[in-house]
Amino acid sequence: MVQTIQAKNVTLEELQTLFGLQFVQDDNFFREWQEDLPEITDFQKQQLNQIKAGYFNLLEHPPLLEKTISLSIVSPLLFTGEFYLHPFYIKPEKSVEISEEDEGVIIKGSLDTLVLKDQLWLMVIESKRASFSIEAGLAQILAYMLGNPNPEKPSYGMIATGSSFIFVKLVNGESPRYGTSKGYLTRNPGNELYDVLRILKRLTQLAISQ
Repeated sequence: MVQTIQAKNVTLEELQTLFGLQFVQDDNFFREWQEDLPEITDFQKQQLNQIKAGYFNLLEHPPLLEKTISLSIVSPLLFTGEFYLHPFYIKPEKSVEISEEDEGVIIKGSLDTLVLKDQLWLMVIESKRASFSIEAGLAQILAYMLGNPNPEKPSYGMIATGSSFIFVKLVNGESPRYGTSKGYLTRNPGNELYDVLRILKRLTQLAISQ
């Protein structure tokens, strides 16, 4: 009998068992979030400062739910980075299905966030759930990335809670491998949204060139 698992319920252990997914801790595997990052303009920095100020304003009016985060933090971040303009396009609620024939398992679900050029996946998770950590979204976004229609190319993802951001790289194949960046916190001194935008711009440059 074929077993179906909703992507939102999948665990890292299941992905490791069913697809041989491996976590790579070698820094050289995922250098893209550290090297050749583009600069951002003073105007973009001003916009990011406003986004950070808006985040602290939101904290005074909980709960901080997914739509609120998307409208107030992630969407302005994408607008600031000009990710709504050509050659990028956004496909919300993308249906993704992956399967492991030997095990008779299908993982499927609807990606309720954003996909940029089928190579960069962005997911927003609620930051006031019991499962507050961005770790709660890691298995889910990896499940969607495993369904990448261009498996011969590396794919990238970003998980955002509003308070934190992390980037993911997946290299598909017989034994898919993934690595993660360090986490970026909105609350930290300075404005780490600068780095988040620079990394996003770098990963989208790679998506265009692939």
